[in-house]
Amino acid sequence: MSALTDATRTGAPTPEPTGAQVPALPAVEVTVLVPARDELGSIERCLDSILAQQGVDFEIVVVDNGSTDGTAELLAARADRDPRIVVVHQPEPSIPLSLNAGLARARGRWLVRVDAHSTISDGYLAHAAKRLREGRWAAVGGRKTAVARTSRGRAVAAVLNSKLAVGGSTYHWGTEEQVVDHVPFGCYPTELVRQLGGWDTEIANNEDFEFDQRLRREGEILFDPALTIDWDSRESVGALYRQYRRYGSGKPGVAVRHPRSLRLRHLAPPLLVVYLVGAAVVGLRRPGVALAAVVPYAIGVTAVGARIGRSAPPGADRAAIPLALAAMQVGWGVGFWRGATALLRRAGSRRNA
Repeated sequence: MSALTDATRTGAPTPEPTGAQVPALPAVEVTVLVPARDELGSIERCLDSILAQQGVDFEIVVVDNGSTDGTAELLAARADRDPRIVVVHQPEPSIPLSLNAGLARARGRWLVRVDAHSTISDGYLAHAAKRLREGRWAAVGGRKTAVARTSRGRAVAAVLNSKLAVGGSTYHWGTEEQVVDHVPFGCYPTELVRQLGGWDTEIANNEDFEFDQRLRREGEILFDPALTIDWDSRESVGALYRQYRRYGSGKPGVAVRHPRSLRLRHLAPPLLVVYLVGAAVVGLRRPGVALAAVVPYAIGVTAVGARIGRSAPPGADRAAIPLALAAMQVGWGVGFWRGATALLRRAGSRRNA
């Protein structure tokens, strides 16, 4: 029997009470795992969207990752009012450590990850459980739609929701059910996640993508557009740049572990950064040549940005769309080289130890 078949048939074991006076907790079918750090402005909307779910018994395990903005206090108050909410404290800043801390506490047969700055659609948990019960899928995930509240934020969201900008990342724009290599907020058989050891704590970023590459050895990952999650995008171009720089920094580590997961689209931003740095160096002596080298990229970004702008949400700052597109590409590329440099330094340190 495969690990996937075994996990979908048996479900996750329920932890034993640690003391004789602790009553057994009622069984749940789904554990919703929510890592959170300084999410005071969004965590209540997230919890409300989960608590409104019907058709399945569930618990919410929120892992507070060292919040200092009042999130921890708010979570404690919500947990006091609703026994479906369980708060776990994991103070070290690390998403994979937080996910693993929540996994250790999970009682549900199915594990559904939800971001603290997102909301899920009606019926999300019941539909995810239904698809997982089919026994065919190692994971199921849906469409991640970026939303924002400011004009610049809506420009950022327009870029993140466009196939022209995110390319092969189906979960940003897909409308048809299909097998994919990754979903950002996965729904999994809990026992299968445990059998795989949870999330790799050495991968600080791209931990979800890395996990999915291990998961694919056990079965297929299904993208189902009936599952929709609204995810708060960054509200400025600078914040988007920093976010994608962080994303890019995790890719070299994942590529070393899973070289077959690397695609041409992953190499395009790092190569773009090399090209732009080369143009800047040339510009120190021959600014005209450097300008001629950069102009085609600027024209291309502007043209793509104009196309994205046609379907941008009302109130979006359309002039900021090309800037957001460039920030995403350059940020990811810069992060990639930073991650590769850090990887080489660690390898050197191990050799010299």
